[in-house]
Amino acid sequence: MAVSNINIRVDNEIKTRAQDIFASLGLDMTTAINIFLRQAIRQHGLPFPVSGEPPKKTPKPGCMKGKIWMADDFNAPLEDFKEYM
Repeated sequence: MAVSNINIRVDNEIKTRAQDIFASLGLDMTTAINIFLRQAIRQHGLPFPVSGEPPKKTPKPGCMKGKIWMADDFNAPLEDFKEYM
């Protein structure tokens, strides 16, 4: 079987943390990456679900009446809420 090299760039901290995890499983980085690639081939995609964080809801002016909003629910400037104060 022919072998190919793959060169990637990764943050030093990410590499070290991943190596520590793989070592605790008895794996080196090459073996772990090969497992990932083989699983991607078997599943015809990434071998785990990928999603982003849900978007933060930003209330529009005039939509606050009768609603309770938590501070984490929006990032709107204070000026947008002066009429409700």
